[in-house]
Parts: sequence; structure tokens; C-alpha cells
Amino acid sequence: MEFFRPDLTIDFLKHRVMFGAMSFLLATAGLVSVFVPGPNYGTDFKGGTELEIAFNGNLDPGKLRYAILGLGYGRPDVVNVQGKENQYIVRVQEVSTISEKQVSKIKAALAGQLGDIKVDEMKVSPGGDKISLRLSGAAQTDAIRLALEKAGAHIRDVTVFGSAKDNRYEARLVGLADELVRGLKTKLGDQVPDTPLRVEWVGPKAGAKLRDSAIMSMLWAIAFIMAYVAFRFDLRFAPGGIIALLHDVLITIGILVLLQKEVSLATVAALLTVVGYSINDTIVVYDRIRENMQRMRESTLAQIMNVSISQTLSRSVVTSLTTLLAVLPLFWWGTPIIRDITFALFIGILIGTYSSIYIAAPFTEWMDRRFFRKI
Repeated sequence: MEFFRPDLTIDFLKHRVMFGAMSFLLATAGLVSVFVPGPNYGTDFKGGTELEIAFNGNLDPGKLRYAILGLGYGRPDVVNVQGKENQYIVRVQEVSTISEKQVSKIKAALAGQLGDIKVDEMKVSPGGDKISLRLSGAAQTDAIRLALEKAGAHIRDVTVFGSAKDNRYEARLVGLADELVRGLKTKLGDQVPDTPLRVEWVGPKAGAKLRDSAIMSMLWAIAFIMAYVAFRFDLRFAPGGIIALLHDVLITIGILVLLQKEVSLATVAALLTVVGYSINDTIVVYDRIRENMQRMRESTLAQIMNVSISQTLSRSVVTSLTTLLAVLPLFWWGTPIIRDITFALFIGILIGTYSSIYIAAPFTEWMDRRFFRKI
């Protein structure tokens, strides 16, 4: 399918300075936004507990946030699920119902309740829903339960873990999500359902590790793509492709930060997809430029680039439109997580197509004119 005549040649490089300056400002703004105000990291990266709750009847988000604050949770985040009037995503920074102070209280309560039996080891699970104990001798599960309840822990049950000779015990706790729902039910009444639709939690250490791994994945992807482009073509083409990649990622991140979209593992997956899409589009243009360099030996590189981009313009438009048509239904009818992914893809596809024309090719032409032509 051809949207443009095959013999049509558009002077894309005529306005390269204007588009280059605009892109530089947008990419710089995107880079600054990473630090100020900074991304709105999701539970995956900053740690915390996330619940999705479908309330009964109309509920004001401000009233819901005030009720969560009244339960003692700091800086809660309440987001209405798009298209669902009374369905909210609630995020709190806490991941455990057991604080560090309570851990000390529990150890003291166990020592007082169990007498001569000592606590050799005690571990609280990262999600705060389990306490694992290794004692110096055998103990009654009822005595362990009583000691834990005296320290303020809400216990589901206490069981023997492994062989009885190991003196290992496991106490299952009422999780933070259950306590939060129960507290909201006390404050808001029948508007709160008995159970949330979805519960997810990530510890702060695990979140920081995931964030570092996500950054490294982006850097490795860019490094390998640069090596591939340099091997596939030659060194003067590689910098333009990499500049275009950085341009696409920075502007996409800047838009996500500006709109305070949540940045999570799903968003990183979308950014990596954008990187792959962008370099694929750039390589198609580079291929045509290299072919025309053999055919148009008397022309300048700028003229060759204008012809090459014009020849691949229909292909770029068809590919972009087809991809966007696949993304839009997911954005419109998808869940909040799917919407975040598809929004990043939507922005990235548009910017990736633009950068192949107005960033990668003009930068390569400038590099050739500034450095390689002299060589």
C-alpha cells in the first residue's frame, strides 16, 4: 500500500535545525524530569502494598483517603480505575503488619510465656504474613499463639513446621491487606466489601533491586543495539541510531513523569519494546540510504537521505498505523496495568517514527559532514 507517490521527494533535512533543537529541548526536559520531580514509581520499584477494591455504592476518593490516614497508614495513594465509578486502587507504603518495635515485643512475650524454652531464631516474612520460629525445645502451639497475641499480632493459626524434633513453628498472621479492609469496613460500613479484588506487595529492598535491574536492562539493550548497528552498517551510522534511541526513551519517560503515570516493570517492558521498534524503523531507513549511496554517487548525502526517507515513508506510516490500531483497543478496554503499558507504547511508537526521520538521519549526515568526510 502506497500513501505517497514513489517519485515524490520531500526535503526532510531542510528543517533539521528546527526539529533538532525542539527534540533536544524535549529530551533534556525528559532527562531533568527523571530527577525533578522524579518518576511516580509503582509498588514494583518503591515497595508497598497495592489493593484493588470494588466498593458498594458511591464513594468519594477524598473520604476514602481520609479513612486510610485515620487507620495510621502514611501517604496513601487512591486512584480511581478508569471506567469503573466505584472501583479504586489503594496503595500504601507499608508491606507488613509487624513493625520493628513489635518484633522486640514478640521476642519478650515469647520469653515470658515459654519459660525455659528459648527462641533460637525468629524470622518475619517480607510480606508480614508469617512468623517462623526455631525454639530450643518443644512448646505448645497455644502458648506460642497467646504470646504473639499479647504482643499485638493478629494470628490466624500456629502450626508445627517440619519434623517435631526440629522444634520449628510457623505462625500465620492476618495480612496488611486484610487489616486495611477490616479497618475501612469499620469506618465506612457496608460500602466496603469483605475481600479486595486484587492484592500485591513488594518489599522496599526487593523494589530497589528491581529498579536497578530495570535500569541495567535498558543500558545493556542500548549497548548491544549500538554494537549491532556498527557491525551491520559502519561506525558513522551507529551514533545516529543511538541518539535516536536515547531521544525516544527520554521523551517517553518525560511524558510519563509529566502526566504522573506509574512507572513499573510493565512500563520498563514497554520502553524496551519502544527501543526495539525505534531501531527497527531506523534500520529500514539506513538500509535504503546505503542502497541509494551506490546508485546516486553524484548526489550529496543530504540529497540521498531525502530520497531514501521519502521512499520508505509509506512503509513507515503503514507500520505505525497498524501497530497503533493494535494498541488502541488494549488502551481503551484494558485493565489499569494494560493501559499504562499501551500508553507508553502509543507515545513511543509516534516518537520512534518521528526520530527515524528527523533525528537519526540528520545526525548521521552531520557526523559525516563534520568528521568522516574529512577522513
